[in-house]
Amino acid sequence: MEVVHLNQKQLAARWNISEATLERWRSEGIGPKFLKICGRVLYRQVDIDAYEESCLQVSTSEAAVGHVPSN
Repeated sequence: MEVVHLNQKQLAARWNISEATLERWRSEGIGPKFLKICGRVLYRQVDIDAYEESCLQVSTSEAAVGHVPSN
């Protein structure tokens, strides 16, 4: 099975957020798991999918586990 990775720029584009937001999330321990290899940050597709799944909601009154409040 091939493991697919996205870099910070690709994930920021996918979610339409800034790269700085992803950097802040990593610093605060928020968001999907990530790899840091030789100074490069990579996100495994499987971890992105799991994080997105944790953010799914069925109503506006339900707080998602992985949800990060916007500032």
